[in-house]
Amino acid sequence: MSVARLQAQWFGNIRGDLLSGTVVALALIPEAIAFSIIAGVDPKVGLYASFCIAVVIAFVGGRPGMISAATGAMALVMVSLVRDHGLEYLLAATILTGILQILAGVFKLGSLLRFVSRSVMTGFVNALAILIFMAQLSEFDGASWVVYAMVVAGLAIIYLFPYVTKAVPSPLVAIVTLTVFSISMGLDIRTVGDMGELPSTFPLFLLPNIPLTWETLMIIFPYSATLAVVGLLESLMTAVIVDDLTDTPSAKNQECTGQGIANIVAGFFGGMAGCAMIGQSVINVQSGGRGRLSTLFAGSFLLFLILVLGDLVRQIPMAALVAVMIMVSIGTFSWSSIKNLTVYPKTSSLVMIATVVVVVFTHNLAQGVAVGVLLSAIFFARKVSELVAVPSERSADGNTRIYKVYGQIFFASADQFIAGFDFKEVIEHVIIDVTQAHLWDLTSVGALDKVILKFRREGTLVEVVGMNQASTTIVNKLAIHDKPEALELMVKH
Repeated sequence: MSVARLQAQWFGNIRGDLLSGTVVALALIPEAIAFSIIAGVDPKVGLYASFCIAVVIAFVGGRPGMISAATGAMALVMVSLVRDHGLEYLLAATILTGILQILAGVFKLGSLLRFVSRSVMTGFVNALAILIFMAQLSEFDGASWVVYAMVVAGLAIIYLFPYVTKAVPSPLVAIVTLTVFSISMGLDIRTVGDMGELPSTFPLFLLPNIPLTWETLMIIFPYSATLAVVGLLESLMTAVIVDDLTDTPSAKNQECTGQGIANIVAGFFGGMAGCAMIGQSVINVQSGGRGRLSTLFAGSFLLFLILVLGDLVRQIPMAALVAVMIMVSIGTFSWSSIKNLTVYPKTSSLVMIATVVVVVFTHNLAQGVAVGVLLSAIFFARKVSELVAVPSERSADGNTRIYKVYGQIFFASADQFIAGFDFKEVIEHVIIDVTQAHLWDLTSVGALDKVILKFRREGTLVEVVGMNQASTTIVNKLAIHDKPEALELMVKH
């Protein structure tokens, strides 16, 4: 990386990065505590993880301006491990998760994201926006009208303050204003301090106190593998979203490696595994954050808040942070996708809706993306298979039939390819011209074998012309129509 580019990533937006990092740090605290509770561990595990991951990823990540910390998607995977084996096994699983993610970066698995369609991406974004909004609803359970009024006031500040000035991020103004108002009025409403006890010391380096045995590996490996996949999926897809928001590129394979390093550090300092956070990343970008400094400051200021300003942080009303997160969910949701449901192809809309439904109902990003990718592949294969055509014409002397094959021949289109030939026609010579076609797999080669052998059984001479080099290679390797076993098949029939 050039010095100029490195300087731009770190010092090209100092004021915006520091202010946005402040907003992110404040919003990280209740989320880190909440995710710790989900995982069944002490709040400091999530807070230490958020500090370590954010600081480390600022240096080694592949996407400047993206926020990584403890997340709900990862916490859900950890529940049974913590319940059955305890915190020490979680820390070991976190370290192993990091190792697996580094390997993913080394083997360039981040490049596989290009196989995730735009419909899946949109479904992922919409699902996360819905989940972010749903996560805030618990704050209204049994709440008084004051909480509702505070949330409305917070949203009003967030959306109206930019008309006054954009020099200071409006979410930060909302948090500070509502906190001062709540303290001065002595309001009896839920605050950050009610979420759980904040740590009072720096995280310490420690080795997980577990036996280094094969049995231990068998216990943590399934969890680590799942955490690695979920973490990379959420991180890489969040990177794509931030790429679009900032109109800048990111290094996906470097992000895989960076997430791995960050999780290893978190595991050694008493933190749980984490990944990129779409909500916090959107807050960062919308608050003016663009560079690595915003991520570094968010993590550093988070630790400063809980260790030095803990007494003040405990008094921040949850209503203020709920307002910020509602703003994030509104800004994250792709509202144009609703309008485009009647414009885009039905298959694309179905993929998007299926992704949303699975993610929302399972709270599992990996399952939602897997369903979306699978449906996309099925619809794509079906569409491509329908583009196969086998028109033909008879020569002037009437002795030769020329079949011209168009399209991609593979498992989904093989039957249509075979159906394009008339095996009952009495003809001396058949020419199969595949200049405008491509054979992709064993099924397509088998279909070609079937066509040639059927014609030969009728006493017709068959000639295949125009085959490209890739198709020739797979046909020479797998086809049997020119091999001794072809004669045996003809004899049997």
